[in-house]
Amino acid sequence: MKKYLSIIILTLSLTINAQVPANYYDSAAGYTGYALKTQLRNIIASSHQPHSYNALYTAYATTDVDNYYENDGTLLDMYSEKPNGADAYNYTHNSNHCGNYSGEGDCFNREHIMPQSVFGSASPMQSDAISVVPSDGSVNGARSNYAFGEVGTATYTSTNGSKRGNNVTAGYSGTVFEPIDEFKGDIARIMFYFATR
Repeated sequence: MKKYLSIIILTLSLTINAQVPANYYDSAAGYTGYALKTQLRNIIASSHQPHSYNALYTAYATTDVDNYYENDGTLLDMYSEKPNGADAYNYTHNSNHCGNYSGEGDCFNREHIMPQSVFGSASPMQSDAISVVPSDGSVNGARSNYAFGEVGTATYTSTNGSKRGNNVTAGYSGTVFEPIDEFKGDIARIMFYFATR
């Protein structure tokens, strides 16, 4: 139990990219299963400060900075970052926001990891800086509102290898979107946060 709680606490703290205040998770101690999820939700809700949808662009200058792969301070976009090589294109913070685009590398916008159609564009999810991440406009459009999954035959592949195509995992055979392996854990943690939130 303690190991399970420790993993959840570590995951949430890394996801929100901030120092956890002392005693932050104390009210979740001793809980498991759905009761633990409820306690985590209460903790998040008690300290969450909603912001506007447009404020996300400002937040990205702090939350989504490439200080690891190229370490160049550009916008970190999970759908275009090439962890093992030079990126095909980069975006700078507070510029290159999408209006119209004709292909990859034109501009970036805000990607709802859990599509807005799932929650009806309701607040606070619509502008939550943890579950709405910056992404290339064209790749975001290709992802559309498809679920994440494991692609068999790709009908679309982005420059970093993210792809869209038929799902090969048992239980669903429709179209899915698959990010590259390096970011699957990030997306899974965001989805866990969203489900808990």
